[in-house]
Amino acid sequence: MKISIIVTQEEHYKYSQEICDTIESSALLRGTGIAKRTPEYIQKKMESKDAVIALDNGKFAGFCYIESWQHGKFVAHSGLIVHPDYRNLGLAKKIKSFVFDYSLEKYPEAKVFGITTGLAVMKINSDLGYKPVPFSELTSDPSFWKGCQTCTNFEILQSKDNKMCLCTGMLFDPKEKPKDPPKHPFNVRVLNRLKSIKEALFLKK
Repeated sequence: MKISIIVTQEEHYKYSQEICDTIESSALLRGTGIAKRTPEYIQKKMESKDAVIALDNGKFAGFCYIESWQHGKFVAHSGLIVHPDYRNLGLAKKIKSFVFDYSLEKYPEAKVFGITTGLAVMKINSDLGYKPVPFSELTSDPSFWKGCQTCTNFEILQSKDNKMCLCTGMLFDPKEKPKDPPKHPFNVRVLNRLKSIKEALFLKK
């Protein structure tokens, strides 16, 4: 098996629907909230070369795209997904590392951030040098938070004035220090505890 990770081109537009279906089915399987994407939106990201795709001899294996906010002051990596046939191979980390380096090259002045409920994504982010931060340190662009409208937890985010949710905010500032070694080692027990506290607070009836 030889999987290649590359910046998207026109020949990859045909994978847009499969990418959307894989993202949605993965979220349903995990029972997590997710901001839904459309094939048209995915293709738009491919056209602007703000996306990377992993392929195994032409078969879709994984994907991730870049979003920029506040005139390039912030960038985020979204839609990170690995096809079920290629999971547990470390591919998600390879895709994330690839798109991380690519975004630093394309947007050298931008702070890289993300919000997630997934411990696996938090671990990958931490290894790259991200640190957990309050939402106040992330982009204030309302269009970013509007993208959370299709997430099942959007009402929680609204009730907290976009300042807190079940997701954890993480940030990498390229002006601080190189990503190796990471300044903020991942502690799964601490983040599991944080996640449990948030769920107890926000999901209580």
